[in-house]
Amino acid sequence: MRLTTKGRFAVTAMIDLGLRSNAGPVALAAISQRQQISLSYLEQLFGKLRRHELVESTRGPGGGYSLGRGADAITVADIIVAVDEPIDATGCAGKENCMGEDGGRCMTHDLWASLNAKMIEYLDSISLKKLVDDQLAKGVSIDAAPVKRAISTVPVVKPIKITAPNSVFALGNAFSK
Repeated sequence: MRLTTKGRFAVTAMIDLGLRSNAGPVALAAISQRQQISLSYLEQLFGKLRRHELVESTRGPGGGYSLGRGADAITVADIIVAVDEPIDATGCAGKENCMGEDGGRCMTHDLWASLNAKMIEYLDSISLKKLVDDQLAKGVSIDAAPVKRAISTVPVVKPIKITAPNSVFALGNAFSK
Protein backbone atom coordinates (compact mmCIF):
# COMPACT_ATOMS: atom_id res chain seq x y z
CA MET A 1 0.00 0.00 0.00
CA ARG A 2 1.13 3.49 -0.80
CA LEU A 3 -0.31 6.38 1.12
CA THR A 4 0.29 9.44 -1.05
CA THR A 5 0.41 13.08 -0.04
CA LYS A 6 -3.30 13.36 -0.84
CA GLY A 7 -4.22 11.09 2.08
CA ARG A 8 -1.60 12.55 4.41
CA PHE A 9 -2.60 16.14 3.70
CA ALA A 10 -6.31 15.35 4.09
CA VAL A 11 -5.76 13.75 7.51
CA THR A 12 -3.45 16.58 8.61
CA ALA A 13 -5.95 19.25 7.53
CA MET A 14 -8.80 17.43 9.29
CA ILE A 15 -6.77 17.27 12.52
CA ASP A 16 -6.12 21.02 12.23
CA LEU A 17 -9.84 21.59 11.67
CA GLY A 18 -10.72 19.30 14.57
CA LEU A 19 -8.40 21.20 16.92
CA ARG A 20 -10.23 24.44 16.13
CA SER A 21 -13.76 23.11 15.71
CA ASN A 22 -15.07 24.85 18.85
CA ALA A 23 -14.11 28.33 17.61
CA GLY A 24 -16.43 28.37 14.59
CA PRO A 25 -15.63 27.94 10.89
CA VAL A 26 -11.94 27.72 10.00
CA ALA A 27 -10.62 29.38 6.83
CA LEU A 28 -8.67 27.16 4.45
CA ALA A 29 -6.11 29.95 4.12
CA ALA A 30 -5.36 29.60 7.84
CA ILE A 31 -4.97 25.81 7.56
CA SER A 32 -2.78 26.32 4.49
CA GLN A 33 -0.54 28.71 6.37
CA ARG A 34 -0.25 26.59 9.52
CA GLN A 35 0.30 23.25 7.76
CA GLN A 36 2.30 24.51 4.76
CA ILE A 37 -0.15 22.96 2.27
CA SER A 38 -1.04 24.71 -0.97
CA LEU A 39 -4.38 26.53 -0.72
CA SER A 40 -5.53 25.31 -4.13
CA TYR A 41 -4.71 21.71 -3.15
CA LEU A 42 -6.67 22.13 0.10
CA GLU A 43 -9.63 23.48 -1.87
CA GLN A 44 -9.65 20.32 -3.99
CA LEU A 45 -9.40 18.06 -0.94
CA PHE A 46 -12.10 19.92 1.00
CA GLY A 47 -14.43 19.77 -2.01
CA LYS A 48 -14.20 15.97 -1.80
CA LEU A 49 -14.51 15.96 2.00
CA ARG A 50 -17.62 18.17 1.72
CA ARG A 51 -19.23 15.83 -0.84
CA HIS A 52 -18.71 12.97 1.63
CA GLU A 53 -20.26 15.17 4.37
CA LEU A 54 -17.16 15.08 6.55
CA VAL A 55 -17.00 18.89 6.53
CA GLU A 56 -19.50 21.71 6.08
CA SER A 57 -18.77 25.05 4.50
CA THR A 58 -19.97 28.47 5.60
CA ARG A 59 -19.83 31.33 3.12
CA GLY A 60 -19.26 35.00 3.67
CA PRO A 61 -17.27 37.02 6.19
CA GLY A 62 -16.25 34.80 9.08
CA GLY A 63 -16.91 31.74 6.92
CA GLY A 64 -14.82 28.67 6.42
CA TYR A 65 -15.12 24.97 7.16
CA SER A 66 -16.32 23.06 10.19
CA LEU A 67 -16.68 19.34 10.87
CA GLY A 68 -19.71 17.75 9.23
CA ARG A 69 -20.26 15.49 12.25
CA GLY A 70 -18.61 14.88 15.59
CA ALA A 71 -14.88 14.15 15.57
CA ASP A 72 -15.62 10.84 17.30
CA ALA A 73 -17.82 9.81 14.33
CA ILE A 74 -15.12 10.47 11.68
CA THR A 75 -12.43 7.84 11.15
CA VAL A 76 -9.13 8.00 9.30
CA ALA A 77 -10.55 5.47 6.83
CA ASP A 78 -13.48 7.85 6.14
CA ILE A 79 -11.07 10.67 5.35
CA ILE A 80 -8.81 8.60 3.11
CA VAL A 81 -11.71 7.06 1.18
CA ALA A 82 -13.33 10.51 0.77
CA VAL A 83 -10.28 11.91 -1.04
CA ASP A 84 -10.19 8.88 -3.38
CA GLU A 85 -7.06 7.44 -1.86
CA PRO A 86 -6.88 3.73 -2.71
CA ILE A 87 -6.12 1.41 0.18
CA ASP A 88 -4.93 -1.56 -1.79
CA ALA A 89 -1.76 -3.64 -1.62
CA THR A 90 -2.71 -6.08 -4.38
CA GLY A 91 -1.00 -5.87 -7.76
CA CYS A 92 -4.35 -5.95 -9.56
CA ALA A 93 -6.08 -3.17 -7.60
CA GLY A 94 -8.65 -5.65 -6.30
CA LYS A 95 -9.84 -6.72 -9.76
CA GLU A 96 -8.39 -10.22 -9.34
CA ASN A 97 -6.86 -10.10 -12.81
CA CYS A 98 -3.29 -10.45 -11.56
CA MET A 99 -2.11 -13.37 -13.59
CA GLY A 100 0.16 -16.02 -12.24
CA GLU A 101 2.16 -18.40 -14.40
CA ASP A 102 -0.82 -20.80 -14.66
CA GLY A 103 -3.17 -18.04 -15.90
CA GLY A 104 -5.04 -17.76 -12.56
CA ARG A 105 -4.65 -15.21 -9.80
CA CYS A 106 -1.12 -14.56 -8.64
CA MET A 107 0.08 -16.72 -5.75
CA THR A 108 0.23 -13.81 -3.29
CA HIS A 109 -3.16 -12.26 -4.09
CA ASP A 110 -4.85 -13.62 -0.96
CA LEU A 111 -1.98 -12.37 1.21
CA TRP A 112 -2.28 -8.80 -0.11
CA ALA A 113 -6.09 -8.87 -0.02
CA SER A 114 -5.88 -9.91 3.65
CA LEU A 115 -3.44 -7.05 4.31
CA ASN A 116 -5.92 -4.64 2.70
CA ALA A 117 -8.66 -5.81 5.07
CA LYS A 118 -6.37 -5.34 8.11
CA MET A 119 -5.30 -1.85 6.98
CA ILE A 120 -8.90 -0.75 6.50
CA GLU A 121 -9.87 -2.27 9.84
CA TYR A 122 -7.00 -0.44 11.56
CA LEU A 123 -7.70 2.95 9.91
CA ASP A 124 -11.39 2.53 10.69
CA SER A 125 -10.56 2.02 14.37
CA ILE A 126 -8.88 5.44 14.72
CA SER A 127 -11.21 8.39 15.14
CA LEU A 128 -10.42 12.01 14.37
CA LYS A 129 -11.18 12.75 18.03
CA LYS A 130 -8.35 10.41 19.10
CA LEU A 131 -5.91 12.15 16.76
CA VAL A 132 -7.01 15.57 18.02
CA ASP A 133 -6.71 14.43 21.66
CA ASP A 134 -3.22 13.06 20.93
CA GLN A 135 -2.16 16.46 19.57
CA LEU A 136 -3.59 18.26 22.60
CA ALA A 137 -1.77 15.82 24.90
CA LYS A 138 1.49 16.67 23.10
CA GLY A 139 0.91 20.32 23.95
CA VAL A 140 -0.01 21.66 20.51
CA SER A 141 -1.00 25.28 20.96
CA ILE A 142 -4.20 26.57 19.45
CA ASP A 143 -4.55 30.25 18.58
CA ALA A 144 -6.88 31.89 21.07
CA ALA A 145 -8.02 34.41 18.49
CA PRO A 146 -8.98 33.38 14.96
CA VAL A 147 -6.93 34.66 12.04
CA LYS A 148 -8.02 38.20 11.19
CA ARG A 149 -9.95 38.54 8.00
CA ALA A 150 -10.17 41.46 5.60
CA ILE A 151 -13.29 42.87 7.24
CA SER A 152 -12.62 44.53 10.57
CA THR A 153 -15.08 45.19 13.38
CA VAL A 154 -13.22 48.38 14.30
CA PRO A 155 -13.52 51.22 11.79
CA VAL A 156 -10.28 52.55 10.38
CA VAL A 157 -10.01 56.27 11.07
CA LYS A 158 -7.75 58.18 8.72
CA PRO A 159 -7.54 61.96 8.88
CA ILE A 160 -8.77 63.63 5.72
CA LYS A 161 -6.65 66.48 4.44
CA ILE A 162 -8.62 68.76 2.16
CA THR A 163 -6.62 70.79 -0.30
CA ALA A 164 -9.52 72.04 -2.43
CA PRO A 165 -11.58 75.18 -1.63
CA ASN A 166 -14.77 74.31 0.26
CA SER A 167 -17.02 77.11 -1.07
CA VAL A 168 -17.57 79.34 -4.08
CA PHE A 169 -16.07 82.29 -2.19
CA ALA A 170 -12.93 80.34 -1.26
CA LEU A 171 -12.64 79.21 -4.88
CA GLY A 172 -12.79 82.87 -6.03
CA ASN A 173 -10.17 83.85 -3.45
CA ALA A 174 -7.91 80.99 -4.64
CA PHE A 175 -7.92 82.39 -8.19
CA SER A 176 -7.39 85.99 -7.08
CA LYS A 177 -4.07 85.26 -5.42
